Amino acid sequence: MAHLIGGENIHLEYPTKTVFDAVTVGIDEGDRIGIVGRNGDGKSTLMRLLAGRIPPDSGRVTVRSGTTVGMLDQADTLDPDQTVGHAVVGDVPDYVWAADPKVRDVVEGLVSDVDWDTPVGQLSGGQRRRVALASLLTGDWDVIFLDEPTNHLDVDGITWLAKHLNSRWSRNSGALAVVTHDRWFLDAVCTDTWEVHDRTVEPFEGGYAAYVLQRVERDRQAAVVEQKRQNLMRKELAWLRRGAPARTSKPKFRIEAANTLIADVPPPRDTVSLSRMAVSRLGKDVVDIEDVSVSFPAPEGAPAGETRVLQDITWLIAPGERTGILGVNGAGKSTLLGLVTGDVQPTSGRVKRGKTVKIATLTQQLDELKDIADDRVSDVVARKKTSYVTGGREMTPTQLLERLGFTSAQLKTPVKDLSGGQKRRLQLLLILLDEPNVLILDEPSNDLDTDMLAAMEDLLDTWPGTLLVVSHDRYLLERVTDQQYAVVDGRFRHLPGGVEEYLRLSATAASGTAAGSAGASNPLAGAASGSGAGAPTGSDDAAAPAPARPALGGAEARAAQKELGAVERKLQKLQKETEALDATMAAADPSDFEGLGALAAQKSRLQDEIEELELRWLELGEALE
Repeated sequence: MAHLIGGENIHLEYPTKTVFDAVTVGIDEGDRIGIVGRNGDGKSTLMRLLAGRIPPDSGRVTVRSGTTVGMLDQADTLDPDQTVGHAVVGDVPDYVWAADPKVRDVVEGLVSDVDWDTPVGQLSGGQRRRVALASLLTGDWDVIFLDEPTNHLDVDGITWLAKHLNSRWSRNSGALAVVTHDRWFLDAVCTDTWEVHDRTVEPFEGGYAAYVLQRVERDRQAAVVEQKRQNLMRKELAWLRRGAPARTSKPKFRIEAANTLIADVPPPRDTVSLSRMAVSRLGKDVVDIEDVSVSFPAPEGAPAGETRVLQDITWLIAPGERTGILGVNGAGKSTLLGLVTGDVQPTSGRVKRGKTVKIATLTQQLDELKDIADDRVSDVVARKKTSYVTGGREMTPTQLLERLGFTSAQLKTPVKDLSGGQKRRLQLLLILLDEPNVLILDEPSNDLDTDMLAAMEDLLDTWPGTLLVVSHDRYLLERVTDQQYAVVDGRFRHLPGGVEEYLRLSATAASGTAAGSAGASNPLAGAASGSGAGAPTGSDDAAAPAPARPALGGAEARAAQKELGAVERKLQKLQKETEALDATMAAADPSDFEGLGALAAQKSRLQDEIEELELRWLELGEALE
């Protein structure tokens, strides 16, 4: 593979901080690199260096002759006075760009719903982000740098972008480097990961999941080496002149070793205990939304009347419920949450709240911090309660701040001087210290790096209350919630299959619209209100979605369930046989090529049989849903 961009001995320093020191990295054709690290460690700076936006203080960045480089900045750089059409395709005539399949795919995927003649300055933040992305992706680049491309994109947009990037170049051509907090997106598009930390860049093979496994193993090895070093130092202190030199090794990372580390890790949440605690704090009644519709007056300039946002919604929120809410921008998610908090009143129907309900919302804005902007972080938390119980352990607010990544020096920093991610974490902590029993998170992943997202998720795992999450970060949504719903065409639909079901139904709706099938109902637009326990209810049979496949009859269902059990038992048996075979191969004579070949062939046959059974298991599982 040809080398495209290289950075050699890069050093970059600001008056108060050294960002990089003797860093050497390279990007080759076919590379798909995810860049991760803590907020402020230099992820965006690294991309700007490699893209030629800023020069290093020393060292050099080289670009192969003829290589074209495009970059999406984290900040908005569009000219507010130009039109959407000019921002995306420039002065190219419509008949020219419309004849290019690549450009047409980008326009349809990102800005098909945006008026081509609207000035960029009149667009919403999400629309401006999509226009900026479209402007970049319609170009013909050898290397693309993306800085937080998923900000302001909904789940459909993020999924489209991943699909586009995966098919934009052939396997061993083009190159991509992306900084994002969206871990699903990292896994979907990246084959390598760079971790930026402590003035250096450390490469890892694989996407985000593989990077986490490798980092766990790296940290374990570092702890072992450190323990050995400390033991050696104690011996040296005791014997002074007779200390033997330390010998350490650096074993190659094996994914099996990392899997062994987490094999005995319990599930992230003790659901039974949390539910019991939630009931004790909330009682049995939380918020009941029954047959609720919400309409608003038509906007100025539109025909007189009302615009219906939500229609016939029924949602019985249970104590301890952990629900994720999906939907495109403008679908009515915020209106639905407003019903829960009481900020929005129903046009019809009934909303009932329990007497002990105490609701708190982590909003996308940071308005709660404006009044304390000049106060030091330590002074702010000192005004709250002196202890907080999490996971059965009592912690002080300062310990919680440290758990969320604050250092001792940052505790003395005025709130106004914190970074966006630090303010976001402080905002969450102040809410938790007020001990609400219903917590609403509105896009909580904004401004947080992947490490801090993991720390926040860990903290939420031990939070005993009702949790409602609106997020386009599907990794976070699936990680912290137990069930997902979608707000589509004003209705509330339960998604037993989670985000994947939402995307599948959304794709079906889009294809139905494209085919122009007159009168065909949107499969996402069914009357799909549901209770908090996840049981879907429908008040309008005519609008109910058509099932994707016919339901199995009683006898068929029993037969399928029986076969499913047999398949699972067979899979367990084959897995044990595979493990025994691995042990036999490990103990075999390395020079016995014939014997090892026979064992390898036997293992290959086992793997083929396992794959066939897994496919059948998936088919039976889908049929029984």
